Amino acid sequence: DLESFSYSISHDLRAPLRSINGFASILSSDYGALLDEEGKKLLSSVQRNASRMGTLIDELLAFSKLGRKAIEKSRVDMNEMVRQILADVDPAARKKAQLLIHELPSAQADKILIGQVWTNLISNAFKYSSKIDKPAIEIGAVEAPDEIQYFVRDNGAGFNMAYVNKLFGVFQRLHRPEEFEGTGVGLAIVHRVVSKHGGKVWAEGAPHEGAIFRFTLPKEKPR
Repeated sequence: DLESFSYSISHDLRAPLRSINGFASILSSDYGALLDEEGKKLLSSVQRNASRMGTLIDELLAFSKLGRKAIEKSRVDMNEMVRQILADVDPAARKKAQLLIHELPSAQADKILIGQVWTNLISNAFKYSSKIDKPAIEIGAVEAPDEIQYFVRDNGAGFNMAYVNKLFGVFQRLHRPEEFEGTGVGLAIVHRVVSKHGGKVWAEGAPHEGAIFRFTLPKEKPR
């Protein structure tokens, strides 16, 4: 059913969306001079929302594919992975933030999938702390006998713990799009990837006091 649904999304929804984008672009380039300010504003809204719809489709397809992707585990250097992800962060945002990066134990995991987890959590930390004067982001880990717990903490917008159960649902967002961009799929992907690895993911936070996201990966038992 999921594969059929994904196929329907990719083919049945993309065609009309391309038409909307195409005709809106033609209107803007060929007839933009004939529109008043209100008309230009409405056309811009059409283009912006069509673009957002395209992103939603892409992310929903990525989410659905996770259910079918087999995990290919190898030894993953988490320190190197986090360094690479931070290197791709907008330089201005990276320079503005106070970063505290602890030593991270390596783990047996699917490198591509666990990279999605780190990318989503780190980009969220930058995004939701971007509107305060002195953003601070901490990345670390705690080892236990049977698992490793990794965490990403920020001092940004935070969230109300009364809605914590909605965080990891598809298209569930606790902040309005006008406040922070996003589709509400990133944390759902985090949850699915960590679950496929046999781990857990959870979050704690408070409005305007930041948030911490934790996930665990089981340690490989000696043979």
